[in-house]
Amino acid sequence: MKRTLLQAALAAAFCTLNAAQASVAEKPSTLADQQSVAVTIYNENLALIKDVRRIDLAGGPNRLALREVSAQMRPETALLRSLSHPGALRLIEQNFDFDLLTPAKLLEKYVGREVRIVRTHPQTGAESVETATVLAANGGVVLKIGDRIETGLPGRLVYDGVPPNLRDRPTLVSDLSSNRTGSQTVELSYLSGGLSWKADYVAELNAADNALDLNGWVTLTNRSGTSYPEARLQLVAGDVNRVRDELRSAAKGIANRVAAEAPAPQMAQESLFEYHLYTLARPTTIGDNQTKQVALLGAAGVPVVKELVLQGSDYYYRSSVGNIGQKMKVGVFVQFENREASHLGMPMPKGVVRVYKKDSAGNAQFVGEDRIDHTPRNERVRLKLGEAFDVTADKKQTDFKRRDTVTPWSYVHESAYEIVLRNAKKEAVTVVVREPLPGDWTMLQETERHQKVAAGTAEWKMQVPADGNATLRYRVLVRY
Repeated sequence: MKRTLLQAALAAAFCTLNAAQASVAEKPSTLADQQSVAVTIYNENLALIKDVRRIDLAGGPNRLALREVSAQMRPETALLRSLSHPGALRLIEQNFDFDLLTPAKLLEKYVGREVRIVRTHPQTGAESVETATVLAANGGVVLKIGDRIETGLPGRLVYDGVPPNLRDRPTLVSDLSSNRTGSQTVELSYLSGGLSWKADYVAELNAADNALDLNGWVTLTNRSGTSYPEARLQLVAGDVNRVRDELRSAAKGIANRVAAEAPAPQMAQESLFEYHLYTLARPTTIGDNQTKQVALLGAAGVPVVKELVLQGSDYYYRSSVGNIGQKMKVGVFVQFENREASHLGMPMPKGVVRVYKKDSAGNAQFVGEDRIDHTPRNERVRLKLGEAFDVTADKKQTDFKRRDTVTPWSYVHESAYEIVLRNAKKEAVTVVVREPLPGDWTMLQETERHQKVAAGTAEWKMQVPADGNATLRYRVLVRY
């Protein structure tokens, strides 16, 4: 009996609270109330927004409509609190309205309700008005006008008003109670999709291919449905684990504006947990449907090593294949050290490095690009730019035989190879021949001495004269 009375009392109190809350007029808050906004963007289409606004609240129940928030807000992460008077607010309920006002949405909301149809006479220009009931608005409109049913739009539709759950901007409606009357500074923080960033790098090689100038840019893309004026911008580089859930996909077919910021001081960076945090030194406006670039780093005269590499395979050490390839491509690589001694030494977020070099007329020409992963300081950056045009190779297997095996489950193969490197350049080059050797291997013969750079890799550095060629011959025993 006591439990029943308590439940009834709680239900009555809840109904009274809901009735009181429902009678409260909605108070809108726009970007005009915004005092500041901070945006922290992660690599995987995720951002943390901290929106600080100055708002007048009444003591007791309030209904606050925070307009111009992200359309891709994750409402379960939203937190509203008072900064000027901690503990003054008590959240009762919140609703995220992201169903935005469009002619199609307005018609859809009026299904089952009456609208007015205004027709204009084509000769006289006189207007007539009829009342119609909207029966359906799925893939077209179905109207009941008097005792007849019509499809299509016979004239202009006039509506009595906009339904309360249809907004012109994404809006978070919070029902809350305040223990004081007057102005308060409140902060709304939430996670959102629709904001992403990536790093892009532009490098220019010098004439001797032994140094480059490197500039790094951060490219921001905002498709979240709102703007962030004069935002404090921070970027997190690293692979943050996230629980994968159903997120609303960004709207397609958006025409982006591209804004490139003028070169500015480098972004400050610091360690954050097991990631790196980059902070822009000045506020920046991130417009909706906008791609923006801001300077990340810059370095001149970074020492570079260029390599020409002929990369082999391990399949032909197991069988007789004869001719392996003619005019084989030789890969072109450049590498540099991310160290202070090389004028760098800043953690480099993953991204694409595009490399240019000036021609004889002084015009910068694109010579290749490669993608790098997150690169800590004091690590090496290695880029593959393409394949050499004037340096080629012919490779063939000159001998293959099976040797006696110790057990039925092991194999011993002896094979020999000839690699002819050709250089059509006017200067000598060094080509690295890199062969991945399977199993337990022993080099039996070779015309040039190899280096065992890894357990299963032999490497030769071959000097190839200008307009000439060089030949490498070797014999190897493989057990597996």
